Amino acid sequence: MGKTDGLVKSVSYSQTEILRGILSLHVPDGKIDCDATCGAGGFYRDGTVPRPEFRFDISPRDAETVRADCRNLPLAAESLRCMVLDPPFLATKGKSLESGAGNRINRRFGVFPNETELHSFYVDSLREAFRVLAPHGILIFKCQDKVSGGKQYMSHVFIMNEAVNVGFYPRDLFILAAKSRLVADWQARNQRNSRKYHCYTWVFEKGGPKVRYL
Repeated sequence: MGKTDGLVKSVSYSQTEILRGILSLHVPDGKIDCDATCGAGGFYRDGTVPRPEFRFDISPRDAETVRADCRNLPLAAESLRCMVLDPPFLATKGKSLESGAGNRINRRFGVFPNETELHSFYVDSLREAFRVLAPHGILIFKCQDKVSGGKQYMSHVFIMNEAVNVGFYPRDLFILAAKSRLVADWQARNQRNSRKYHCYTWVFEKGGPKVRYL
């Protein structure tokens, strides 16, 4: 991605480039007000994208990040113009919890015990984002598809449909490509589907045109 030819493109190997493109196209003041799943703050590490005023995480990793659940934020209704969600995407009780590589993946990204709880978490997070965003506010939602137990989970489709149900308009979609991924030994031995070397960043607008996808 980049703007060397005057265009912001939808695919990049750089999360920073994607965020800069989103801000230039969809956020008039170019600022993220809130990161509700800040983690280690990797989005802002190089200083290219300014750190948001409000930074929350369920398990803060620095003194400046406030402990809070993104489903219940200590913020007034309609108080934000732009917020980020980069929630967990894994749900398992299986072999990935037993292997060394699998444990590294889970420690890095977090894990839910099952898909039902993970999907409920997505829906509740979307509803809370809708509450705290002002009309026409922008939600930047990073997510990833996966294969679990031999079943495909197209999470970006589920998230879009639920966002529309909540009242968001899917204004844009970006793809972050990866040159490498953490892979557990048992996953390599038992592969049945293509390994995901990309993830998605949705841009949702509170309000906007009403759309329905089948």
